[in-house]
Amino acid sequence: MKRHILLTTTLLLLSFTAAAAKDDITKELITSKGKTRAYYLYVPSTIKPSSPAPLIVMLHGSGHVGMSLVEKWKDLAKKEGFIIAGPDSLDTRVWGMPQDGPDYLRDLVEELKTKYPINPRRVYLFGHSGGAIFALEMSLMESKYFAATAIHAGALPPNSDLIDLAQRKIPISIQVGDSDQSFPLKVVRATRDLLNSNGFSVELTEIPGHDHWYYDLAPKINLRAWEFLKKYELETDPVYRTFQFNN
Repeated sequence: MKRHILLTTTLLLLSFTAAAAKDDITKELITSKGKTRAYYLYVPSTIKPSSPAPLIVMLHGSGHVGMSLVEKWKDLAKKEGFIIAGPDSLDTRVWGMPQDGPDYLRDLVEELKTKYPINPRRVYLFGHSGGAIFALEMSLMESKYFAATAIHAGALPPNSDLIDLAQRKIPISIQVGDSDQSFPLKVVRATRDLLNSNGFSVELTEIPGHDHWYYDLAPKINLRAWEFLKKYELETDPVYRTFQFNN
């Protein structure tokens, strides 16, 4: 038995070392709920097996794929020493339940934990636009699984009933441009106020002269998001909550 455990550990270590040595973004596949799904992964070469690293799961904007966020986060991930994974939604035009989460995101995180040294108490969400909406929803449903969430350009539907599902007041940071036509300040402020009135403490940053386009300002947006996320860690091991969905 000890020999089997040692062999398994050695194989995982070799797999991790080979992946990290590439120091580049790779496209990977995972099977979840019987479907083969794609995601983009970056594991910095600076990650050490002896020091579990944070993981940020990134939810892309409508009409994009996971690479659109991962490529914008790569330099910061390498500098700060965290792993990033950007899954594709089943229909890249939209994120939806139950096909894209929460089970799919859980399956992705748990598989990555078996391959890389990830700190299970420091798994975060980041989302942009359509992915930002979904990140907020996943945060409320799985508030004891993800440590914190940061989004750019997103909001909850008014009077979202998902708020009542949150078992923990998960830390949330929202960034939005004051010229965003897709998510006007009034709408985003309403999400902040709704959450805060229910006991959350949402941090809202309004970016002067900025519209909905994330990609040109990505370095500044990402840095601000990371400075927020890295402050938080689950006090206990993550707890995943299973939901039943009507077909």
